[in-house]
Amino acid sequence: MKVLSGIQPSGQLHIGNYFGMMKPMISHMENSELYVFIVDLHAMTSVHDRDRLAQGTLEAAADFLALGLDPGKCIFWVQSDVPEVCELTWILSTLAPMGLIERCHSYKDKIAKGIAATHGLFSYPILMAADILLYQADVVPVGKDQKQHLEVARDLAQKFNNEFGQTFVVPEPAISQETAVVPGLDGQKMSKSYDNTIPIFLEGKQLKKRVMAIETDATPVDEPKNPANCNLFNIFKLFASPERTEEIHRLYVDGGAAYGYIKLELLELLNDFFTQARRKKNEYLDDPQMLREILAQGADRARKKATVTLDIVRDRVGLNY
Repeated sequence: MKVLSGIQPSGQLHIGNYFGMMKPMISHMENSELYVFIVDLHAMTSVHDRDRLAQGTLEAAADFLALGLDPGKCIFWVQSDVPEVCELTWILSTLAPMGLIERCHSYKDKIAKGIAATHGLFSYPILMAADILLYQADVVPVGKDQKQHLEVARDLAQKFNNEFGQTFVVPEPAISQETAVVPGLDGQKMSKSYDNTIPIFLEGKQLKKRVMAIETDATPVDEPKNPANCNLFNIFKLFASPERTEEIHRLYVDGGAAYGYIKLELLELLNDFFTQARRKKNEYLDDPQMLREILAQGADRARKKATVTLDIVRDRVGLNY
């Protein structure tokens, strides 16, 4: 089974990225043909600073490796290092109905948040479809917000197969219901676009400031509260043991849950959880050339896979003459 997903280097990766995509992908290393990539072309829809994009790409690579990704057990590369994806994007765009792309809510959501309304942002789902179909992925772990984009990939795969013959695997989504949406500081989905994140590798006073800024209601300590509607509890349970989670849950339901103390406990849990990964990340960033070599080797392996698919596609549509 081929499992594929990518992550944007558009800012500090956060715990929503970790639980929503990174941890599930790393778990597939032992039992799947795993494809993991850094989507720098997608990031260009919001990042227009050369140094920020280049450094962000290296940092995202270091983050993944520090958190346990083994490049010997997967194909790990940077999206733009496989230019075949751009050609497939164009081919798919000639088949993509305008109505299909216009219905994608992510575009509307992002321009509502102030991101410039560019063609790249609008056609983002077609590039994402090319990312998936180029490697004939069977399964794509996605968050709820990306499920619609995966449906676009499925639609385009089926449309191409119907018009030109069986070519693409029609991918299936894999969504963890427990961590499909990790809440941010304000209760919305945790996202760099909303500046409501807890970065994975944040430390010290900056981390404490973020944790203490998690929004809570004004219910008195001794009164019952609904844990299901509390973004603090929904973040806390990602890191606490089942036994401790149950204890805190009981305090919410029965009364006695003190938000300030729960935040301080969460801060300790975060520090413990990512301490080893923080050390490893610094080791990788101290040797950026090693990172580049790992990514280059991954890109070579990815291109070998990509060229097989693209050659078939070119032949089917008449570009091989």
